[in-house]
Amino acid sequence: MRNITYHVATSLDHYIAHEDGSAGGFLPEGDHVAAYLAHLQDYDTVIMGRRTYEFGYDFGLEPGRPAYPHMQHYIFSKSLQLPDLSDQVEVIAEQPLDLIRSLKDGTGTDIYLCGGGEFAGWLLDEGLLDKLRIKLNPVVFGKGIPLFGSSQRAINLILTDTTVYHSGVLLLDYDVRYT
Repeated sequence: MRNITYHVATSLDHYIAHEDGSAGGFLPEGDHVAAYLAHLQDYDTVIMGRRTYEFGYDFGLEPGRPAYPHMQHYIFSKSLQLPDLSDQVEVIAEQPLDLIRSLKDGTGTDIYLCGGGEFAGWLLDEGLLDKLRIKLNPVVFGKGIPLFGSSQRAINLILTDTTVYHSGVLLLDYDVRYT
């Protein structure tokens, strides 16, 4: 069975973005960036919500194209309309649980949950999130989009690895244990 890994940058106060969805304040340079790019090779499938996919437009992503060329993309949204889709991009508007369970039961590497917070919280609530790979940035936002959106589900985490980067970013790997 494949794992779903929430691989995400957070502030010290556990926000994945500012309230407006921007990510200013996360370190865009440093020794942690090469490690992040290398870790992306661990995945052949990426899942995300609409706002996370559209966030890529600010960085040159063209609508309907893959953000990560070596991965199959599943964008979960009831409102996203992309008329010209790459073969690597699917928009999922209905029965998301069935597809996610099918992906987990399928073959391939672990599945990269790119975001966002509400989608991650929904997966957590459904008991489908298996691992966390948190890039803890040395910044405090004060308010913003929470790591797990509005989810209030309690879980236990087992720390499996840590990496401290000279940039000040900490990479924290956890296995999720549901209570």
